[in-house]
Amino acid sequence: MYPATVLVVDDDADVLTAARLLLGQTFRNVVVESNPDAIEKHLGGDIDVYLLDMNFAIGRNTGAEGIEWLRRIRETQPDAVVVLMTAYGDLNVAVEAMKEGAADFVLKPWQNEKLVATISVAADLAATRQSIAPLKETLRPDPHPFIAEAEVMRRVLSMVDRAAPTDANVLIVGENGTGKELIAQALHRASPRGEEAMVSVDVGAIPETLLESELFGHTQGAFTGADKARSGRLLAAHGGTLFLDEIGNLPASAQAKLLRVLETREVTPLGSDASTPVDIRLVCATNSNLNENFREDLRYRINTIEIPLPPLRDRREDIPRLIEHFIEMHARKYRLATKQPNEAAIQALLTHDWPGNVRELSHAIERALILAEGDVLAVDDFGLARSTASGTSLDLKEHEQQLVEMALERHGGNISRAADALGITRAALYRRLDKYRSK
Repeated sequence: MYPATVLVVDDDADVLTAARLLLGQTFRNVVVESNPDAIEKHLGGDIDVYLLDMNFAIGRNTGAEGIEWLRRIRETQPDAVVVLMTAYGDLNVAVEAMKEGAADFVLKPWQNEKLVATISVAADLAATRQSIAPLKETLRPDPHPFIAEAEVMRRVLSMVDRAAPTDANVLIVGENGTGKELIAQALHRASPRGEEAMVSVDVGAIPETLLESELFGHTQGAFTGADKARSGRLLAAHGGTLFLDEIGNLPASAQAKLLRVLETREVTPLGSDASTPVDIRLVCATNSNLNENFREDLRYRINTIEIPLPPLRDRREDIPRLIEHFIEMHARKYRLATKQPNEAAIQALLTHDWPGNVRELSHAIERALILAEGDVLAVDDFGLARSTASGTSLDLKEHEQQLVEMALERHGGNISRAADALGITRAALYRRLDKYRSK
């Protein structure tokens, strides 16, 4: 049984009775009201899903009343999940309802299984929105969100400023650890969607067998183990921004479905023939150029604007302030006294090539603050790998492998700890190990 409360509003007593008996078998609480004015007393309460008739006055069949109540509900509760129902199957009314933010549209008389499935998906969507609501506060605009003294970073932020107010799809390209998700968050915060949710998906961390369900949702029984319907990340991001990290790992079948969503602005869950309109702004990220197996037509769709994010070695002017920032951040995190690096350490930090970029710098400073025995931070406290600044190899792939091997050695071969130290997922670390072993 879903731990959800459903409010059903209809002026037909028989409809209310049927809905209460049917939905009461699946949902924790079903509240029925025959007068739409009663909606007011429920606003701001514990209603998870609103199921509203669209026509209340005798002789009305335009759906205007239902759409007006939809607007009033969402004005009070922007994240409210509202499903509208009517006996008049006017496609134009349905489209207008979806544009106003309705989660779905049901025709009367309904099919029992379809109604239960529709409200189940809506309840799942409500739960998802409620779970990410607290994150919105962490996405509020910061007056100084970036350290960007280097000219290359100033150009990046200029592109962010110009792209953010639009709904154009953005592809962020940069090495691991350069801060691609921070750029995605900045785009979202500064956009007209900034008050809505930004839903992030690490494509490379989700098993291929589960990825389509995670993105597009599924109906009950769509595959083995699908014991209940659930909405996907695309619907959870409705009205906001969907961030797909490591987009290059998207399998071919999911590429085709994502392209269709971008073309039609509709999502079809696995196991369903019915589509639901969805309104998202898509931001993607990749750590390299998309390979030849990535659909060319999808590539054009996702990179209306491409933002290249420079590695830390190309923005060394930012390292001193980044050092200060991470010292303060990690000292506060572990309730440690702030310590400053000595001259030799500063020089080492400035000349190191940082194959792991800003993320590696953060981890190095975190390590130094925890392990340093003296009152200042010395070179050895940072555990830096051999620097490439003296003219040795600048091959990024080579140093990525060295960094992975160093992390595994430092953590005794423990995959979870090594992945955490590198700032990547276990799945991403396993993929890299497979790649190195196949050479």
